[in-house]
Formats: sequence, C-alpha cells, structure tokens
Amino acid sequence: MSPADTLRLILLSSLWGMSFIFMRVAVPEFGPVPLILVRMGVGALLMVPLLLGARYLRLVRDNAGKLMLLGLVNHVLPFSLLALAFLGVYVLSADRLDFALGGDGWFILAVLGATFCYGIATNYSKTYLSHLPVRVLAAGSCAMSGLILLLPGLWLWPQAPISGLGWANGLALAVFSTTLAFLLYFGLIASAGATATSTVTFLVPVSALLWGYLLLDETLSLQVLAGMAITLAGTAIATGMLRLGWPARLARRRNERLD
Repeated sequence: MSPADTLRLILLSSLWGMSFIFMRVAVPEFGPVPLILVRMGVGALLMVPLLLGARYLRLVRDNAGKLMLLGLVNHVLPFSLLALAFLGVYVLSADRLDFALGGDGWFILAVLGATFCYGIATNYSKTYLSHLPVRVLAAGSCAMSGLILLLPGLWLWPQAPISGLGWANGLALAVFSTTLAFLLYFGLIASAGATATSTVTFLVPVSALLWGYLLLDETLSLQVLAGMAITLAGTAIATGMLRLGWPARLARRRNERLD
C-alpha cells in the first residue's frame, strides 16, 4: 500500500468512525430506516453534479442493476443494521427493555451482518464494477440506495418533530461519512485493491472509540487501549505498512538447509 493509499485508509476510517457518533445522536429521533434514507438521499444529491455529462449518465444507465445490488449490499443493509443496533442500545439504556429478557444478541448479529455485507460488497465492486470511474460507483450506488429506501423511509418517518441537533447529526452523517467517505472508499478499492481496503473495518472501531473519548468524554480502559494497539499492529502488517523481517530470514535458512 502506497503512502497516499495509507493516508486515504486512515482518513476513511476516521470518517466512518465519526458516523457512530452521528448515529448515536440521530437514531433515537429519526429511527434506523428514515435516518439511512436521509444519509443516502442527501449523499446522492451532493454527488449528482459529479455525474453531469453524457458519458457518466450512460455508464449509470448501463450498469443500473449492478449499482443497485451494490447499493443494497454495501449501503442499505449494513447501514440499516448498524442503525438498528444503535437503536437497541438506546432502548436498553433508556430502561425500555429488560436486558435479561431481551439480551443484546440481536444487536450483535446486526453488527456482524453489516460486516458480512461489507465483505461481499467490496469484492463484488472490485470484481464486477472496477471498470467504472469512482464518481459513477459512489454517486450511482448512493442514488440507487436512496431509491430503495424512499418508500420504507417515508413510511416509517417519525411523527414527532426532529430537533435541530438531530438534523445536524443526520446531515453531517450524509456529508462526511457518506459523500466524502464513499469517494475515498471506491478510489481506495481501485488503487489498493479489495483486500487492503477491507482492513478499514478493523480501523473503524478504533476510530469510533477515539472520537467517543474526544467528543463524548467516554473512558478508555487499559484493556481497550491494548485491543486498539493490537488492531493497529495487525492492520499495519496486513497492509504491508509494517514489514516483519523474521519470516523472510526463516525462509532463507530453510532454503539454505535444503541446498
């Protein structure tokens, strides 16, 4: 991974880590599906200017089915599952559900399901849509996601008015963690590959914990700090940012013995 790609990876993980802060504030007011409608709809509107031109519009039209599948697997499902998990945490913390009876298993499964969707979508994009420009992938998939979410999002729209703080976090989620993040994401897939890009999922929890510490005064225990250090080291090794010399030395010694 080049230094430029490394910087993109860190910035992407920071933007997606920040999304957890935005969702933590906005989900209780919007609900999971309406919030993701705002996220993808506003994100798509912001990226529409990138598609101005006959060539880009033709590419979107010719690949509409694949872009819709990508939007479903990479945006709609994982974002909705993550927002559902946040809603569950809110309900539990608000004493509206008995933890002993409800448990948090469904919320853990939601997060695991979101991660599974990311893995499929990253490789699908690299395999079947790598011929498309980054702007077409980002704007086209977000637009298709908005279309998928339009009816259910409006149907589930909350009756109570949404506060200014809720709207601010919902729009920030769309601008920073969607528009900017997906332009970085698809560009990183094109330059660094699907495997290297997928390591962002390791860095996002670290980023989210740091944002929580900085913005929400959350505590970081020694156990959490140790886990963060291990995660960062493992990601550095997986992406080639940190190279270990001992495997190569062992291989040379083995080859010398065979000779």
